[in-house]
Amino acid sequence: MISKAKAKLHQTFSSKITAIGLPMLALCWVSFFWGTTWLASKEGVKHMPALQLAAIRQFIGGGLYVCFFLFKKATWPKGKQWKAILILSVLNFVLSNGLSTWGVKYISSGLGAIIGAIFPLWIVIISFFRGERLARLAVIGLIVSFGGVCVIFYDHLSDFLKPDFRFGILLSLIATVTWAFGSLYTKKKAASFNPYFSLGLQMLISSILLFAYTGATGTSVNVTTIPMESWWSIAYLVVIGSVFTFIAFIYALQHLPAEVSSIYAYINPIVAVILGVLIYNESLTTMIILGGCVTLVGLYLVNKAMRKK
Repeated sequence: MISKAKAKLHQTFSSKITAIGLPMLALCWVSFFWGTTWLASKEGVKHMPALQLAAIRQFIGGGLYVCFFLFKKATWPKGKQWKAILILSVLNFVLSNGLSTWGVKYISSGLGAIIGAIFPLWIVIISFFRGERLARLAVIGLIVSFGGVCVIFYDHLSDFLKPDFRFGILLSLIATVTWAFGSLYTKKKAASFNPYFSLGLQMLISSILLFAYTGATGTSVNVTTIPMESWWSIAYLVVIGSVFTFIAFIYALQHLPAEVSSIYAYINPIVAVILGVLIYNESLTTMIILGGCVTLVGLYLVNKAMRKK
């Protein structure tokens, strides 16, 4: 009897460890490796057009997802689900991912990651213009984050005289706005359709749209002229960024509380900034550190207010 009780206790303990440990491991993976994708994008766009890189990345990543679900004979989306998938493919991948990839061609990977992290601020602003009442904590967080961003850009004031820098900042900001709209649309149109399959379809559709754009505008290059450095970046972005990390992200969302699973948003820019300094010798000043910390505190307050709501 005692041995059976011990065995049962051990089994229960092991199952609890697994239930907590695997989602936390997935969250740690997301927190670190999504931060590294900013550097991979930075390396890739050094040698080829940014939108073409995004198109190739999403075509391969989306194709892998779709082929897997074709093999599994999964049910295809129906009716209005296709509309939601199409809209999200444009918002999240054509615009947000495509423009943020393009943006790091002109700004540092660390700065791009910090700008990418502020999308919750746009959700608050969009909600305000939709007539929703903002919580006091959200307003405080918005003000704190805006102050932090101002501090970050203190050291970049002279850079705004450069057209390329201004263009990179603009692209990165538009990318965060479209991601915010995509997040709100996902919340409004949350469907029961398989999120992994939906993700693959969104990436595949967005790649077709991006290929069409780069082909029509003549901004693409012959794939045979793309150097190996860019292909390694694409491989990393596909395998780590588009496949493993998205799977880990959705798994963490499904098994962890919202306040825990959202931690990755604060760690990603820190990883990108530190690795940018170590690998690309990007500048890391006191103002950037201070401003980054203030911005992340503001984002935490905004996210906390949204979760309470």
